[in-house]
Amino acid sequence: MKATAKAHPIQGLVKYHGMRDEEQRYPYHDSISVCTAPSHTKTTAEFDESLDSDVFVVDGEELTGHAADRVRTVVSRVRELAEIDTRVRLESENSFPSNVGLGSSSSGFAAAAMACVEAAGLDLTRPDISTIARLGSSSAARAVTGGFSDLHMGLNDHDCRSERLESPLEDDVRIVAGLVPAYKETEEAHREAADSHMFEARLAHIHDQLVEMRDALREGDFDRVFETAEHDSLSLAATTMTGPAGWVYWKPETLEIFNEVRRLREKEDIPVYFSTDTGASVYVNTTAEHEEYVEGVIADCGVETMRWKVGGPAEILPESESLF
Repeated sequence: MKATAKAHPIQGLVKYHGMRDEEQRYPYHDSISVCTAPSHTKTTAEFDESLDSDVFVVDGEELTGHAADRVRTVVSRVRELAEIDTRVRLESENSFPSNVGLGSSSSGFAAAAMACVEAAGLDLTRPDISTIARLGSSSAARAVTGGFSDLHMGLNDHDCRSERLESPLEDDVRIVAGLVPAYKETEEAHREAADSHMFEARLAHIHDQLVEMRDALREGDFDRVFETAEHDSLSLAATTMTGPAGWVYWKPETLEIFNEVRRLREKEDIPVYFSTDTGASVYVNTTAEHEEYVEGVIADCGVETMRWKVGGPAEILPESESLF
C-alpha cells in the first residue's frame, strides 16, 4: 500500500476566484490552466497499519495545524472510497520555490491524490482523481489532468471535475517564470473575493473569457490565448485589491516585468504576454523561437528566471523513485 506520484504545477489562464463552498472547494465558475514542466512535486504515500496517526512531510518539514488538515481532507476521501481506516505517511518534495505564486499547491495536492489513490488500490480515471485533489486545492484538479485543462463548476463530483483540452499549441508554448519572492495568502484572497464590489462584474465577464479561451486553444491561436490570460490576470488583481483587506500582492519587480513584456510586444513585435496568479511572480508566455531572448530580457529586470514547457498529467512513478 505504497506509491509515488509526480504532478506539475499550473499557470492559471482563466482563473477561478472565490469559492461557493469552501469545504468542498466548489468554485463560482469554470477555470482553465496550463501545466508547467519540468517543475513538479513528487509525493510518496504509504498506508501503514503500524502508524498511530497520519504523518505529512513537505520539503523535509512535518506539517501541523491547518496545513496538515488540508492534506488530511484528500487522504480521508481516499480512505472513504477505499473503505479503509489505515493511517498514512506522506512525503513530498518540490523542485521549485513554493508559496510565491507558482502553483505549488496545485502540484502538491495533485501528486498527493494520485499517490494515495494508487497506494489504496483504487482504479479511478484522472477526472475522477481530480475531484479528490480538488478538496485540497481547486487548481490541483487541473494539475491531475495536465496540459491545458478545464475545471468545470458544479455542486457535486459528477460536475465539478477537470478535463484535458487538446491544443496544437502544446509543443510550441514556452513559459519564462520571473521569480519575485513575496509571501502570499491565497486562501484568504479566495475567502473574501465575493466581498469586492468588482466581483459581480468579474462574474459577468468571465464566461466570455472562458468561451474565448476554449476556442483559441482548439484553433491554436497563441495571441488570443495569452492575450486573454493577460487580461484575466488584471481582472483577478482588480477584484483582489478591492476586497476588504485591500490586498496588493504585486511588487515593483512585477510591474517592471509587465512593462518589459509590453515593450517587447509593441516595439519588437515579439509574441509575448504576462500572466500572474495570486502572487508577485510573473509567468511570461512566448514561443520556442523567442524563449532564450525573452528570458534574457526578464533576467535583466534583476529577478531569477526559470524556463518551462507545457507539462503533462499527474503520473505514477516507479518504485525506485520512492522518497522513503
